[in-house]
Amino acid sequence: MRKLSQMLVFMVLVLIGPMPAQAETITVTDIAGREVAVNVPIKRAILGEGRQLYIIAALDRENPAARIVGWRKDLIEADPATYQAYLSKFPAFADIPAFEGLEQSLIDIETTIAQKPDIVFLNLETKRAVEEAAYIEKLGALDIPVVYVDFRNSPEVNTEPSIRLFGKLFGKEDRAEEFIAFRAEEIAKITDRLASVKPERPKVFIDRAAGFYEDCCHSFGDGNFGAMVEMAGGDNIAKDLIPGTFGQINAEQVIVSDPDHIIVTSAMWDVYVPGGKWVPVGPGADPDEIVEKLKFYPTRPAYLGIKAQKTNAFHAVWHQFYNSPYQFVAIQQMAKWFHPELFADIDPDETFKQLHDRFLPIDYQSGYFGTLSN
Repeated sequence: MRKLSQMLVFMVLVLIGPMPAQAETITVTDIAGREVAVNVPIKRAILGEGRQLYIIAALDRENPAARIVGWRKDLIEADPATYQAYLSKFPAFADIPAFEGLEQSLIDIETTIAQKPDIVFLNLETKRAVEEAAYIEKLGALDIPVVYVDFRNSPEVNTEPSIRLFGKLFGKEDRAEEFIAFRAEEIAKITDRLASVKPERPKVFIDRAAGFYEDCCHSFGDGNFGAMVEMAGGDNIAKDLIPGTFGQINAEQVIVSDPDHIIVTSAMWDVYVPGGKWVPVGPGADPDEIVEKLKFYPTRPAYLGIKAQKTNAFHAVWHQFYNSPYQFVAIQQMAKWFHPELFADIDPDETFKQLHDRFLPIDYQSGYFGTLSN
């Protein structure tokens, strides 16, 4: 009789299939230091920054569109080649509601509420605007939690904890730790060697979002690309001139500082500045077109007569490294520009290809860098 009962239970379980995972409420601490209760596993997420896909795709490799129910248009507009690569493989991306705005903008709260999300991921730099609009309270009244992440404001500090947040909330903690370990190992290939050899650091100026702005000289202080330059063995001349991460200095300051290298951060920005002076670095970019458009920058008044102009040490790097967990690839490439003999064995393209092969669902395409100094 007992065996018969066990057999009946077994048959019922086979017929109904596996039981769905039970929802669980956990408390996480976000990048703003807030404790937030979230029901996991997350099934419906709103992305206040479309480029958060860069990490989500590494966690949800089989179908990165599955849990995104709304996002900002920034990925579509600022990185169209990457968006098209994902769209070609996952047509469901075309059906995700998208809203306008830049990094510090508010999300579209009507779109957000209509999608009934389990969570809203916001950039840390939106915090002031969100607080002024009382969005946390409005969404909280509907049991929609908000979590702040940061790959842009202080990525050198906040990238790893942001990856861990996504991993925990997506139920992909092991995957997140694997990505973090890969990232740390690739950074250490540069920083450990620099610490051992201690080479002389060339002076570097970063021309931030070149071609997006008409005027000169937008740059980075001691954060973001500014920190990446230092990690790559350079001396960022703007670190003591710009308080915080982002800012602008005048052309005379650049000339007086006499940098050895100019790093132009740019991208395919035809949506924002049609026909502009931007350099089209990014996935699948034409290397000849990159060089041709980069040739404009040595003619800028701020660079006339400086060391970089005399040696043609002008380089272009994909601007989106400033807002993604892939910054370590840019660190490797800059290290090769600053110290070519010391890092002759480092291949940033191969590093980025390994990242794609191990973590991402799309194939790697070169085109993220260019230089006039070859």
